[in-house]
Amino acid sequence: MRMFDHTLMLNTMPDPNLSSFIWSVADLLRGDYKQSEYGRVILPFTVLRRLDCVLEPTKAAVLAELTKRKKSGLKPEPFLQKAAGQSFWNTSKWNMKTVMGDQDNIRHNLIAYVDAFSPAVRDIFEAFDFHAQVEWLAKAGLLYLVAEKFANIDLHPKVVSNVQMGAVFEELIRKFAELSNETAGEHFTPREVIRLMVNLIFIEDDDALNTPHVVREIYDPTAGTGGMLSVAEEYLHEHNPTARPVLYGQELNPESYAICKADMVIKGQPVDNILLGNTLSDDGLSGKHFDYMLSNPPFGVEWKKIEKAVRKEAEQDGFNGRFGPGLPRVSDGSLLFLLHLISKMRPAVDGGSRFGIVLNGSPLFTGGAGSGESEIRRYVLENDLLEAIVGLPTDMFYNTGISTYVWIVSNRKPENRKGKVQLIDASGMWEKMRKSLGSKRKQLSDAHIDEITQMFGAFEEVTKDGVPISRIFPNEAFGYRTITVGRPLRDESGKVVLVAKGKLKGQPQLDSNLRDTENVPLSEDVKAYFEREVLPHATDAWIDDEKTKVGYEIPFNRHFYVFKPPRALNEIDAELKIVTDRILTMIGGLSA
Repeated sequence: MRMFDHTLMLNTMPDPNLSSFIWSVADLLRGDYKQSEYGRVILPFTVLRRLDCVLEPTKAAVLAELTKRKKSGLKPEPFLQKAAGQSFWNTSKWNMKTVMGDQDNIRHNLIAYVDAFSPAVRDIFEAFDFHAQVEWLAKAGLLYLVAEKFANIDLHPKVVSNVQMGAVFEELIRKFAELSNETAGEHFTPREVIRLMVNLIFIEDDDALNTPHVVREIYDPTAGTGGMLSVAEEYLHEHNPTARPVLYGQELNPESYAICKADMVIKGQPVDNILLGNTLSDDGLSGKHFDYMLSNPPFGVEWKKIEKAVRKEAEQDGFNGRFGPGLPRVSDGSLLFLLHLISKMRPAVDGGSRFGIVLNGSPLFTGGAGSGESEIRRYVLENDLLEAIVGLPTDMFYNTGISTYVWIVSNRKPENRKGKVQLIDASGMWEKMRKSLGSKRKQLSDAHIDEITQMFGAFEEVTKDGVPISRIFPNEAFGYRTITVGRPLRDESGKVVLVAKGKLKGQPQLDSNLRDTENVPLSEDVKAYFEREVLPHATDAWIDDEKTKVGYEIPFNRHFYVFKPPRALNEIDAELKIVTDRILTMIGGLSA
Protein backbone atom coordinates (compact mmCIF):
# COMPACT_ATOMS: atom_id res chain seq x y z
CA MET A 1 0.00 0.00 0.00
CA ARG A 2 1.49 3.32 -1.02
CA MET A 3 0.99 6.22 1.32
CA PHE A 4 1.56 9.92 0.68
CA ASP A 5 5.04 11.08 -0.20
CA HIS A 6 7.03 10.82 3.06
CA THR A 7 9.90 13.07 1.94
CA LEU A 8 10.91 15.09 4.98
CA MET A 9 10.89 18.85 4.55
CA LEU A 10 13.63 20.58 6.50
CA ASN A 11 11.21 23.31 7.47
CA THR A 12 8.42 21.68 9.48
CA MET A 13 6.89 24.97 10.61
CA PRO A 14 3.40 25.68 9.22
CA ASP A 15 3.17 28.01 6.24
CA PRO A 16 1.98 31.26 7.87
CA ASN A 17 0.16 32.38 4.72
CA LEU A 18 -1.70 29.09 4.38
CA SER A 19 -2.74 28.86 8.02
CA SER A 20 -3.76 32.54 8.02
CA PHE A 21 -5.81 31.97 4.87
CA ILE A 22 -7.61 28.99 6.41
CA TRP A 23 -8.06 30.97 9.63
CA SER A 24 -9.66 33.81 7.65
CA VAL A 25 -12.72 31.60 7.27
CA ALA A 26 -13.39 32.60 10.87
CA ASP A 27 -14.28 36.07 9.59
CA LEU A 28 -17.19 34.52 7.69
CA LEU A 29 -18.37 32.57 10.75
CA ARG A 30 -18.22 35.46 13.21
CA GLY A 31 -21.69 36.20 14.57
CA ASP A 32 -23.24 32.90 13.49
CA TYR A 33 -20.77 30.78 15.48
CA LYS A 34 -19.09 31.25 18.84
CA GLN A 35 -15.29 31.48 18.69
CA SER A 36 -14.98 28.12 20.43
CA GLU A 37 -17.13 26.55 17.67
CA TYR A 38 -15.06 27.70 14.67
CA GLY A 39 -13.14 24.44 14.66
CA ARG A 40 -16.32 22.47 13.96
CA VAL A 41 -16.38 24.04 10.50
CA ILE A 42 -12.77 24.87 9.70
CA LEU A 43 -11.17 21.56 10.70
CA PRO A 44 -13.43 19.20 8.69
CA PHE A 45 -13.35 21.50 5.65
CA THR A 46 -9.54 21.58 5.83
CA VAL A 47 -9.48 17.79 5.92
CA LEU A 48 -11.98 17.55 3.06
CA ARG A 49 -9.97 19.83 0.80
CA ARG A 50 -6.70 18.05 1.58
CA LEU A 51 -8.17 14.62 0.77
CA ASP A 52 -9.87 16.11 -2.28
CA CYS A 53 -6.47 17.27 -3.57
CA VAL A 54 -4.72 14.00 -2.67
CA LEU A 55 -7.25 11.92 -4.63
CA GLU A 56 -7.52 14.25 -7.63
CA PRO A 57 -4.78 12.57 -9.78
CA THR A 58 -6.44 9.14 -9.46
CA LYS A 59 -10.09 10.26 -9.51
CA ALA A 60 -10.79 9.10 -13.07
CA ALA A 61 -9.02 5.77 -12.51
CA VAL A 62 -11.08 5.06 -9.38
CA LEU A 63 -14.38 5.81 -11.15
CA ALA A 64 -13.37 3.64 -14.12
CA GLU A 65 -12.42 0.80 -11.77
CA LEU A 66 -15.75 1.11 -9.96
CA THR A 67 -17.69 0.77 -13.22
CA LYS A 68 -15.54 -2.16 -14.32
CA ARG A 69 -15.89 -4.11 -11.06
CA LYS A 70 -19.64 -3.51 -10.80
CA LYS A 71 -20.09 -5.08 -14.22
CA SER A 72 -17.96 -8.09 -13.28
CA GLY A 73 -19.80 -8.55 -9.99
CA LEU A 74 -16.58 -8.49 -7.96
CA LYS A 75 -16.26 -6.71 -4.62
CA PRO A 76 -14.72 -3.38 -5.72
CA GLU A 77 -12.99 -2.14 -2.52
CA PRO A 78 -9.51 -3.74 -2.95
CA PHE A 79 -9.39 -2.56 -6.58
CA LEU A 80 -10.52 0.96 -5.66
CA GLN A 81 -7.82 1.22 -3.00
CA LYS A 82 -5.17 0.09 -5.47
CA ALA A 83 -6.42 2.54 -8.11
CA ALA A 84 -6.43 5.42 -5.59
CA GLY A 85 -2.89 4.62 -4.48
CA GLN A 86 -3.90 5.48 -0.90
CA SER A 87 -5.50 3.73 2.05
CA PHE A 88 -8.82 5.44 1.18
CA TRP A 89 -10.83 6.46 -1.88
CA ASN A 90 -13.97 8.31 -3.04
CA THR A 91 -16.51 6.98 -5.54
CA SER A 92 -18.49 10.19 -6.16
CA LYS A 93 -18.42 12.02 -9.48
CA TRP A 94 -18.13 15.20 -7.42
CA ASN A 95 -15.09 16.98 -6.05
CA MET A 96 -14.74 20.36 -4.35
CA LYS A 97 -14.44 22.27 -7.60
CA THR A 98 -17.39 20.65 -9.37
CA VAL A 99 -19.58 20.95 -6.26
CA MET A 100 -19.05 24.72 -6.48
CA GLY A 101 -20.29 24.68 -10.07
CA ASP A 102 -23.86 23.90 -9.02
CA GLN A 103 -24.60 26.60 -6.48
CA ASP A 104 -28.32 25.77 -6.13
CA ASN A 105 -27.60 22.19 -5.08
CA ILE A 106 -24.37 22.67 -3.16
CA ARG A 107 -25.77 21.33 0.13
CA HIS A 108 -27.06 18.09 -1.42
CA ASN A 109 -23.99 17.54 -3.63
CA LEU A 110 -21.48 18.26 -0.88
CA ILE A 111 -23.11 15.71 1.43
CA ALA A 112 -23.25 13.17 -1.41
CA TYR A 113 -19.54 13.75 -2.06
CA VAL A 114 -18.55 13.21 1.59
CA ASP A 115 -20.75 10.11 1.87
CA ALA A 116 -18.89 8.54 -1.05
CA PHE A 117 -15.58 8.29 0.84
CA SER A 118 -14.43 4.87 1.96
CA PRO A 119 -15.83 3.96 5.43
CA ALA A 120 -12.73 4.79 7.50
CA VAL A 121 -12.64 8.36 6.13
CA ARG A 122 -16.41 8.83 6.13
CA ASP A 123 -16.19 7.99 9.82
CA ILE A 124 -14.10 11.13 10.39
CA PHE A 125 -16.82 13.38 8.99
CA GLU A 126 -19.49 11.54 10.97
CA ALA A 127 -17.54 12.13 14.17
CA PHE A 128 -17.20 15.82 13.23
CA ASP A 129 -21.02 15.81 12.76
CA PHE A 130 -20.24 17.36 9.38
CA HIS A 131 -23.76 16.93 7.96
CA ALA A 132 -25.17 19.07 10.78
CA GLN A 133 -22.55 21.76 10.10
CA VAL A 134 -23.43 21.76 6.39
CA GLU A 135 -27.13 22.19 7.23
CA TRP A 136 -26.35 24.99 9.69
CA LEU A 137 -24.12 26.82 7.20
CA ALA A 138 -26.78 26.46 4.50
CA LYS A 139 -29.46 27.96 6.76
CA ALA A 140 -27.13 30.83 7.66
CA GLY A 141 -26.43 31.48 3.97
CA LEU A 142 -22.73 30.73 4.51
CA LEU A 143 -22.26 27.31 2.90
CA TYR A 144 -21.26 28.52 -0.57
CA LEU A 145 -18.95 31.21 0.83
CA VAL A 146 -17.15 28.81 3.17
CA ALA A 147 -16.89 25.99 0.61
CA GLU A 148 -15.59 28.47 -1.98
CA LYS A 149 -12.80 29.56 0.36
CA PHE A 150 -11.57 25.98 0.69
CA ALA A 151 -12.10 25.05 -2.95
CA ASN A 152 -9.66 27.83 -3.87
CA ILE A 153 -6.85 26.57 -1.61
CA ASP A 154 -4.33 24.34 -3.36
CA LEU A 155 -3.49 21.61 -0.86
CA HIS A 156 -1.98 19.10 -3.30
CA PRO A 157 0.90 17.12 -1.70
CA LYS A 158 3.27 18.45 -4.37
CA VAL A 159 2.46 21.98 -3.21
CA VAL A 160 2.07 21.36 0.53
CA SER A 161 4.05 18.39 1.91
CA ASN A 162 2.67 16.02 4.54
CA VAL A 163 4.93 17.59 7.13
CA GLN A 164 3.84 21.13 6.28
CA MET A 165 0.17 20.13 6.11
CA GLY A 166 0.40 18.39 9.45
CA ALA A 167 2.02 21.46 10.98
CA VAL A 168 -0.75 23.70 9.64
CA PHE A 169 -3.44 21.39 10.97
CA GLU A 170 -1.80 21.15 14.39
CA GLU A 171 -1.54 24.92 14.59
CA LEU A 172 -5.27 25.17 13.91
CA ILE A 173 -5.99 22.50 16.55
CA ARG A 174 -3.97 24.45 19.12
CA LYS A 175 -5.67 27.72 18.26
CA PHE A 176 -9.11 26.20 18.72
CA ALA A 177 -8.01 24.52 21.95
CA GLU A 178 -6.86 27.88 23.31
CA LEU A 179 -10.19 29.45 22.39
CA SER A 180 -11.95 26.85 24.52
CA ASN A 181 -10.24 26.17 27.85
CA GLU A 182 -12.74 23.39 28.50
CA THR A 183 -11.71 21.56 25.35
CA ALA A 184 -8.05 22.24 26.05
CA GLY A 185 -8.26 20.78 29.51
CA GLU A 186 -9.96 17.57 28.51
CA HIS A 187 -8.24 16.77 25.25
CA PHE A 188 -5.05 18.78 24.93
CA THR A 189 -1.72 18.10 26.63
CA PRO A 190 0.76 21.00 26.84
CA ARG A 191 3.26 20.76 24.02
CA GLU A 192 6.34 21.06 26.20
CA VAL A 193 5.20 18.21 28.47
CA ILE A 194 4.82 15.98 25.41
CA ARG A 195 8.27 17.00 24.15
CA LEU A 196 9.80 16.04 27.50
CA MET A 197 8.07 12.65 27.46
CA VAL A 198 9.13 11.96 23.88
CA ASN A 199 12.73 12.88 24.72
CA LEU A 200 12.73 10.46 27.64
CA ILE A 201 11.30 7.46 25.79
CA PHE A 202 13.57 7.82 22.74
CA ILE A 203 16.85 8.77 24.43
CA GLU A 204 18.18 5.21 24.81
CA ASP A 205 17.15 3.80 21.41
CA ASP A 206 20.18 4.33 19.17
CA ASP A 207 18.74 2.07 16.44
CA ALA A 208 15.60 4.19 16.05
CA LEU A 209 17.65 7.37 15.87
CA ASN A 210 20.37 6.10 13.52
CA THR A 211 19.25 3.09 11.45
CA PRO A 212 18.15 4.05 7.89
CA HIS A 213 14.47 3.36 7.07
CA VAL A 214 13.80 1.93 10.54
CA VAL A 215 10.11 1.32 11.32
CA ARG A 216 8.79 2.14 14.80
CA GLU A 217 5.18 1.68 15.94
CA ILE A 218 3.92 4.32 18.40
CA TYR A 219 0.63 4.20 20.32
CA ASP A 220 -1.51 6.49 22.48
CA PRO A 221 -4.57 4.87 24.15
CA THR A 222 -5.93 8.29 25.17
CA ALA A 223 -5.07 10.02 21.92
CA GLY A 224 -7.08 13.23 22.33
CA THR A 225 -6.44 15.34 19.25
CA GLY A 226 -3.23 13.46 18.47
CA GLY A 227 -0.63 15.80 19.97
CA MET A 228 1.52 13.10 21.55
CA LEU A 229 1.62 11.03 18.37
CA SER A 230 2.51 14.07 16.29
CA VAL A 231 5.38 15.16 18.53
CA ALA A 232 6.75 11.60 18.60
CA GLU A 233 6.66 11.48 14.81
CA GLU A 234 8.36 14.88 14.54
CA TYR A 235 11.10 13.83 16.96
CA LEU A 236 11.86 10.63 15.10
CA HIS A 237 11.97 12.38 11.73
CA GLU A 238 14.13 15.17 13.11
CA HIS A 239 16.75 12.69 14.37
CA ASN A 240 16.39 10.14 11.58
CA PRO A 241 14.87 11.59 8.38
CA THR A 242 14.48 8.17 6.77
CA ALA A 243 12.72 6.58 9.76
CA ARG A 244 9.11 5.49 9.26
CA PRO A 245 6.99 5.96 12.38
CA VAL A 246 3.61 4.20 12.21
CA LEU A 247 1.10 5.83 14.56
CA TYR A 248 -1.83 4.22 16.39
CA GLY A 249 -4.37 5.60 18.83
CA GLN A 250 -7.78 5.31 20.43
CA GLU A 251 -9.96 8.15 21.69
CA LEU A 252 -13.28 8.28 23.55
CA ASN A 253 -14.49 11.79 22.65
CA PRO A 254 -15.96 11.82 19.10
CA GLU A 255 -14.80 15.33 18.17
CA SER A 256 -11.26 14.76 19.47
CA TYR A 257 -11.23 11.40 17.67
CA ALA A 258 -12.23 13.09 14.43
CA ILE A 259 -9.47 15.69 14.79
CA CYS A 260 -6.85 13.07 15.66
CA LYS A 261 -7.79 10.71 12.84
CA ALA A 262 -7.96 13.59 10.37
CA ASP A 263 -4.52 14.78 11.45
CA MET A 264 -3.07 11.30 10.97
CA VAL A 265 -4.66 10.92 7.52
CA ILE A 266 -3.34 14.32 6.50
CA LYS A 267 0.15 13.17 7.49
CA GLY A 268 -0.15 10.01 5.41
CA GLN A 269 -0.65 7.58 8.26
CA PRO A 270 -2.79 4.44 7.64
CA VAL A 271 -6.41 5.51 7.95
CA ASP A 272 -7.52 2.53 10.09
CA ASN A 273 -4.96 3.06 12.88
CA ILE A 274 -7.01 5.56 14.92
CA LEU A 275 -10.08 4.12 16.66
CA LEU A 276 -13.10 5.51 18.49
CA GLY A 277 -14.18 4.07 21.82
CA ASN A 278 -13.32 3.46 25.45
CA THR A 279 -9.84 1.90 25.58
CA LEU A 280 -10.45 0.18 28.91
CA SER A 281 -13.78 -1.50 28.15
CA ASP A 282 -13.38 -1.91 24.39
CA ASP A 283 -9.74 -2.21 23.31
CA GLY A 284 -9.79 -1.52 19.57
CA LEU A 285 -6.26 -2.86 19.15
CA SER A 286 -6.52 -6.07 21.14
CA GLY A 287 -3.46 -8.30 20.78
CA LYS A 288 -1.38 -5.54 19.21
CA HIS A 289 2.03 -4.53 20.67
CA PHE A 290 4.10 -1.40 20.14
CA ASP A 291 7.66 -0.09 20.32
CA TYR A 292 6.71 3.16 22.07
CA MET A 293 3.65 4.45 23.87
CA LEU A 294 2.55 7.76 25.35
CA SER A 295 -0.52 8.64 27.38
CA ASN A 296 -2.08 11.40 29.43
CA PRO A 297 -5.18 9.67 30.85
CA PRO A 298 -7.80 11.69 32.76
CA PHE A 299 -6.80 12.39 36.37
CA GLY A 300 -8.83 10.85 39.15
CA VAL A 301 -11.84 9.88 37.01
CA GLU A 302 -14.06 7.06 38.27
CA TRP A 303 -14.61 3.98 36.11
CA LYS A 304 -18.00 2.91 37.45
CA LYS A 305 -19.60 2.97 33.96
CA ILE A 306 -17.19 0.32 32.69
CA GLU A 307 -16.70 -1.54 35.97
CA LYS A 308 -18.62 -4.63 34.83
CA ALA A 309 -16.53 -5.08 31.65
CA VAL A 310 -13.21 -4.45 33.43
CA ARG A 311 -13.94 -6.82 36.32
CA LYS A 312 -15.13 -9.50 33.90
CA GLU A 313 -11.84 -9.32 31.98
CA ALA A 314 -9.82 -9.33 35.21
CA GLU A 315 -11.65 -12.41 36.54
CA GLN A 316 -11.77 -14.39 33.28
CA ASP A 317 -8.34 -13.62 31.82
CA GLY A 318 -6.20 -12.89 34.90
CA PHE A 319 -2.59 -12.29 33.93
CA ASN A 320 -3.37 -13.35 30.35
CA GLY A 321 -5.47 -10.19 30.09
CA ARG A 322 -4.69 -6.61 30.97
CA PHE A 323 -5.77 -6.39 34.60
CA GLY A 324 -4.22 -9.46 36.25
CA PRO A 325 -2.05 -7.60 38.79
CA GLY A 326 -5.04 -5.90 40.43
CA LEU A 327 -7.76 -3.27 40.14
CA PRO A 328 -7.65 0.21 41.73
CA ARG A 329 -10.61 1.65 43.58
CA VAL A 330 -13.51 2.70 41.33
CA SER A 331 -13.02 6.39 42.13
CA ASP A 332 -9.74 6.61 40.15
CA GLY A 333 -8.97 4.63 36.98
CA SER A 334 -5.50 6.06 36.30
CA LEU A 335 -3.68 2.81 37.09
CA LEU A 336 -5.95 0.88 34.70
CA PHE A 337 -4.33 2.83 31.87
CA LEU A 338 -0.90 1.94 33.24
CA LEU A 339 -1.84 -1.76 33.15
CA HIS A 340 -3.30 -1.38 29.67
CA LEU A 341 -0.03 0.07 28.39
CA ILE A 342 1.99 -2.69 30.04
CA SER A 343 -0.16 -5.24 28.21
CA LYS A 344 0.73 -3.51 24.92
CA MET A 345 4.49 -3.80 25.44
CA ARG A 346 6.34 -5.78 22.79
CA PRO A 347 7.99 -8.81 24.45
CA ALA A 348 11.59 -8.16 25.47
CA VAL A 349 12.79 -10.96 23.17
CA ASP A 350 11.26 -9.06 20.25
CA GLY A 351 12.95 -5.78 21.13
CA GLY A 352 10.80 -4.66 24.04
CA SER A 353 9.00 -1.36 24.60
CA ARG A 354 9.21 1.90 26.49
CA PHE A 355 6.35 4.23 27.40
CA GLY A 356 5.64 7.44 29.23
CA ILE A 357 2.41 8.14 31.11
CA VAL A 358 1.31 11.26 33.01
CA LEU A 359 -0.33 10.54 36.37
CA ASN A 360 -1.28 12.61 39.40
CA GLY A 361 0.14 11.91 42.85
CA SER A 362 -2.48 9.37 43.93
CA PRO A 363 -1.06 6.31 42.06
CA LEU A 364 2.25 6.79 43.89
CA PHE A 365 0.92 5.92 47.33
CA THR A 366 -2.86 5.38 47.50
CA GLY A 367 -3.87 2.02 48.96
CA GLY A 368 -2.21 -0.05 51.67
CA ALA A 369 -0.57 -3.48 51.37
CA GLY A 370 -2.79 -5.92 49.50
CA SER A 371 -4.94 -3.21 47.90
CA GLY A 372 -5.37 -3.07 44.12
CA GLU A 373 -3.17 0.01 43.82
CA SER A 374 -0.38 -1.51 45.91
CA GLU A 375 -0.53 -4.79 43.97
CA ILE A 376 -0.20 -2.90 40.68
CA ARG A 377 2.86 -1.02 41.98
CA ARG A 378 4.21 -4.33 43.27
CA TYR A 379 3.83 -5.91 39.82
CA VAL A 380 5.59 -2.99 38.12
CA LEU A 381 8.50 -2.91 40.57
CA GLU A 382 9.01 -6.64 41.11
CA ASN A 383 9.08 -7.10 37.32
CA ASP A 384 11.65 -4.29 37.08
CA LEU A 385 9.54 -2.24 34.65
CA LEU A 386 9.84 1.22 36.21
CA GLU A 387 12.79 3.26 34.94
CA ALA A 388 12.02 6.70 36.31
CA ILE A 389 9.43 9.11 37.66
CA VAL A 390 9.73 12.83 36.97
CA GLY A 391 7.82 15.21 39.25
CA LEU A 392 6.53 18.20 37.26
CA PRO A 393 5.72 21.71 38.53
CA THR A 394 2.18 22.50 39.62
CA ASP A 395 -0.08 24.60 37.33
CA MET A 396 1.22 22.85 34.19
CA PHE A 397 -2.09 21.59 32.79
CA TYR A 398 -5.12 23.45 31.45
CA ASN A 399 -7.74 21.89 33.71
CA THR A 400 -5.89 21.35 37.00
CA GLY A 401 -3.18 22.94 39.11
CA ILE A 402 -2.27 19.76 41.02
CA SER A 403 1.13 18.05 41.07
CA THR A 404 1.70 15.64 38.19
CA TYR A 405 4.29 12.97 37.48
CA VAL A 406 5.67 11.35 34.33
CA TRP A 407 6.34 7.63 34.72
CA ILE A 408 8.83 6.06 32.29
CA VAL A 409 8.22 2.31 32.02
CA SER A 410 10.27 -0.20 30.02
CA ASN A 411 10.92 -3.92 29.65
CA ARG A 412 14.23 -3.24 27.91
CA LYS A 413 16.18 -1.47 30.64
CA PRO A 414 19.89 -0.84 29.95
CA GLU A 415 22.18 -2.91 32.16
CA ASN A 416 23.06 -0.02 34.49
CA ARG A 417 19.37 0.66 35.22
CA LYS A 418 18.35 -2.90 36.03
CA GLY A 419 16.90 -3.33 39.51
CA LYS A 420 16.80 0.46 40.06
CA VAL A 421 14.44 3.42 39.83
CA GLN A 422 15.40 7.03 39.23
CA LEU A 423 13.33 9.83 40.78
CA ILE A 424 13.77 13.34 39.34
CA ASP A 425 12.25 16.33 41.12
CA ALA A 426 11.62 18.90 38.38
CA SER A 427 8.95 20.75 40.39
CA GLY A 428 11.16 23.84 40.59
CA MET A 429 11.95 23.92 36.86
CA TRP A 430 9.48 26.30 35.25
CA GLU A 431 8.95 29.73 33.80
CA LYS A 432 5.82 31.83 34.13
CA MET A 433 3.59 32.04 31.06
CA ARG A 434 2.86 35.44 29.60
CA LYS A 435 -0.83 34.59 29.62
CA SER A 436 -2.53 31.87 31.65
CA LEU A 437 -4.69 29.27 29.87
CA GLY A 438 -7.24 27.90 32.31
CA SER A 439 -5.24 26.50 35.23
CA LYS A 440 -2.01 26.50 33.23
CA ARG A 441 0.24 29.29 34.52
CA LYS A 442 3.68 27.67 34.17
CA GLN A 443 5.62 26.03 31.38
CA LEU A 444 8.88 24.15 30.85
CA SER A 445 11.47 26.04 28.81
CA ASP A 446 13.69 24.32 26.25
CA ALA A 447 16.53 24.57 28.79
CA HIS A 448 14.43 22.80 31.44
CA ILE A 449 13.53 19.99 29.03
CA ASP A 450 17.20 19.57 28.08
CA GLU A 451 18.29 19.53 31.73
CA ILE A 452 15.74 16.88 32.74
CA THR A 453 16.57 14.77 29.67
CA GLN A 454 20.29 14.92 30.43
CA MET A 455 19.71 13.95 34.07
CA PHE A 456 17.67 10.97 32.95
CA GLY A 457 20.25 9.99 30.34
CA ALA A 458 23.19 10.29 32.76
CA PHE A 459 21.40 8.16 35.38
CA GLU A 460 23.23 9.80 38.26
CA GLU A 461 22.26 11.38 41.56
CA VAL A 462 22.25 15.18 41.35
CA THR A 463 22.21 17.78 44.12
CA LYS A 464 21.93 21.55 43.62
CA ASP A 465 22.65 24.02 46.40
CA GLY A 466 22.27 21.21 48.94
CA VAL A 467 18.91 20.13 47.54
CA PRO A 468 18.57 16.71 45.82
CA ILE A 469 17.17 16.83 42.27
CA SER A 470 17.86 13.29 41.03
CA ARG A 471 17.94 10.21 43.26
CA ILE A 472 18.40 6.51 42.49
CA PHE A 473 16.93 3.66 44.56
CA PRO A 474 16.85 -0.13 44.35
CA ASN A 475 13.37 -1.40 43.47
CA GLU A 476 12.92 -2.99 46.89
CA ALA A 477 13.35 0.39 48.60
CA PHE A 478 9.66 1.05 47.82
CA GLY A 479 8.43 -2.23 49.27
CA TYR A 480 7.37 -3.12 52.80
CA ARG A 481 5.65 -5.84 54.80
CA THR A 482 2.61 -4.92 56.83
CA ILE A 483 2.70 -7.12 59.94
CA THR A 484 -0.22 -7.56 62.30
CA VAL A 485 0.78 -7.32 65.96
CA GLY A 486 -1.40 -9.13 68.51
CA ARG A 487 -1.71 -8.53 72.27
CA PRO A 488 -3.37 -10.89 74.82
CA LEU A 489 -6.76 -10.27 76.36
CA ARG A 490 -6.56 -9.86 80.17
CA ASP A 491 -9.22 -10.27 82.80
CA GLU A 492 -10.08 -7.72 85.46
CA SER A 493 -7.17 -8.87 87.61
CA GLY A 494 -4.75 -8.46 84.71
CA LYS A 495 -4.31 -12.17 84.09
CA VAL A 496 -3.97 -13.36 80.48
CA VAL A 497 -7.12 -15.07 79.18
CA LEU A 498 -6.37 -18.34 77.36
CA VAL A 499 -8.28 -19.84 74.41
CA ALA A 500 -10.60 -22.53 75.80
CA LYS A 501 -10.97 -24.80 72.76
CA GLY A 502 -9.98 -25.38 69.17
CA LYS A 503 -6.54 -25.62 67.60
CA LEU A 504 -5.38 -22.56 69.59
CA LYS A 505 -6.48 -24.03 72.92
CA GLY A 506 -4.22 -22.97 75.74
CA GLN A 507 -2.74 -20.02 73.86
CA PRO A 508 -3.35 -16.38 74.80
CA GLN A 509 -6.66 -15.03 73.50
CA LEU A 510 -6.34 -12.03 71.19
CA ASP A 511 -7.53 -8.64 72.43
CA SER A 512 -8.97 -7.18 69.21
CA ASN A 513 -8.90 -3.68 70.73
CA LEU A 514 -5.13 -3.87 71.10
CA ARG A 515 -4.43 -5.32 67.64
CA ASP A 516 -2.13 -3.07 65.60
CA THR A 517 -0.09 -3.08 62.39
CA GLU A 518 3.48 -2.08 61.58
CA ASN A 519 5.08 -1.45 58.17
CA VAL A 520 8.51 -3.08 57.92
CA PRO A 521 10.75 -2.14 54.96
CA LEU A 522 11.58 -5.10 52.69
CA SER A 523 15.23 -4.37 53.31
CA GLU A 524 14.80 -5.17 57.02
CA ASP A 525 14.41 -8.50 58.78
CA VAL A 526 10.90 -8.68 60.26
CA LYS A 527 12.00 -10.43 63.46
CA ALA A 528 14.81 -7.96 64.10
CA TYR A 529 12.44 -5.03 63.49
CA PHE A 530 9.83 -6.53 65.83
CA GLU A 531 12.35 -7.08 68.61
CA ARG A 532 13.72 -3.56 68.23
CA GLU A 533 10.59 -1.49 67.64
CA VAL A 534 7.72 -3.40 69.28
CA LEU A 535 8.80 -5.68 72.11
CA PRO A 536 10.42 -2.94 74.24
CA HIS A 537 6.98 -1.26 74.41
CA ALA A 538 4.80 -4.39 74.48
CA THR A 539 6.64 -7.40 75.92
CA ASP A 540 3.58 -9.67 75.52
CA ALA A 541 3.07 -8.92 71.78
CA TRP A 542 3.34 -11.41 68.92
CA ILE A 543 3.16 -11.37 65.11
CA ASP A 544 0.16 -12.95 63.36
CA ASP A 545 2.14 -14.36 60.41
CA GLU A 546 -0.97 -15.35 58.46
CA LYS A 547 -1.97 -11.71 58.11
CA THR A 548 1.40 -10.42 56.85
CA LYS A 549 1.07 -8.63 53.48
CA VAL A 550 3.60 -7.16 51.08
CA GLY A 551 2.96 -3.63 49.90
CA TYR A 552 4.61 -1.02 47.67
CA GLU A 553 4.39 2.77 47.66
CA ILE A 554 6.55 5.53 46.20
CA PRO A 555 6.66 8.45 48.67
CA PHE A 556 8.14 10.77 46.05
CA ASN A 557 8.14 14.04 47.99
CA ARG A 558 9.61 12.45 51.13
CA HIS A 559 12.73 11.47 49.19
CA PHE A 560 13.37 15.11 48.27
CA TYR A 561 12.53 16.67 51.61
CA VAL A 562 15.35 18.77 53.07
CA PHE A 563 15.07 19.71 56.73
CA LYS A 564 15.35 23.44 57.38
CA PRO A 565 16.14 24.17 61.02
CA PRO A 566 13.95 26.82 62.65
CA ARG A 567 15.41 30.29 62.99
CA ALA A 568 17.06 31.32 66.25
CA LEU A 569 14.66 32.69 68.88
CA ASN A 570 16.56 35.99 69.17
CA GLU A 571 15.95 36.59 65.41
CA ILE A 572 12.23 35.99 65.77
CA ASP A 573 12.09 38.18 68.91
CA ALA A 574 13.87 41.02 67.09
CA GLU A 575 11.39 40.85 64.19
CA LEU A 576 8.42 40.77 66.56
CA LYS A 577 9.75 43.81 68.40
CA ILE A 578 10.03 45.77 65.13
CA VAL A 579 6.45 44.88 64.17
CA THR A 580 5.15 45.61 67.68
CA ASP A 581 6.88 49.01 67.78
CA ARG A 582 5.38 49.86 64.35
CA ILE A 583 1.87 48.98 65.56
CA LEU A 584 2.30 51.02 68.74
CA THR A 585 3.46 54.00 66.69
CA MET A 586 0.37 53.69 64.42
CA ILE A 587 -1.94 53.45 67.46
CA GLY A 588 -0.24 56.46 68.98
CA GLY A 589 -0.82 58.42 65.78
CA LEU A 590 -4.51 57.58 65.80
CA SER A 591 -4.99 58.68 69.42
CA ALA A 592 -3.04 61.94 69.03
